[in-house]
Amino acid sequence: MPEAVSRVVARSLRDVADFPQPGVVFKDITPLLADPAAFGTVVDALADGRRGEVDLVAGVEARGFVVGAALAHAMGVGFVPVRKAGKLPGDTVAASYDLEYGSATIEVHADAVPTGARVVLVDDVLATGGTALAAWDLLERVGALVVGFDCVVELAFLGGRSRLGERAVRALHVVS
Repeated sequence: MPEAVSRVVARSLRDVADFPQPGVVFKDITPLLADPAAFGTVVDALADGRRGEVDLVAGVEARGFVVGAALAHAMGVGFVPVRKAGKLPGDTVAASYDLEYGSATIEVHADAVPTGARVVLVDDVLATGGTALAAWDLLERVGALVVGFDCVVELAFLGGRSRLGERAVRALHVVS
């Protein structure tokens, strides 16, 4: 990603100490979302290189919804929510996984993706990679061809990219 985009993201992040538990420094993107110019820069940068490559954008709850829905709109494609367990009506498919500070289960609608549809998976942050890996595998289970995982911020010191193996990963800003 261009250095200018990384600088925009870095300027728009806020560190929140001891959230969601003591010892964790949370990278908060809400200041970025509140700045229309910065948010527009992020959406445009994520869309670059993906136009014509994907049929759908999937976003992980909750901030991945905000980024993913804006990205889907900008690219003129549909959006698929990847939600916490119990939040979607109808038939769902679930995946459980470990986080850096606990475990979680996510779901998608069983019919959310036409078989073979090209999907880019989006979230705000790539940390340990557990959420991204579970969401990627879940989307494949419902028929998606996942072309990559895109995020606003990558916390490289947590090793999430290596956990995703050979899967394509793009981050607008990397924190070492």
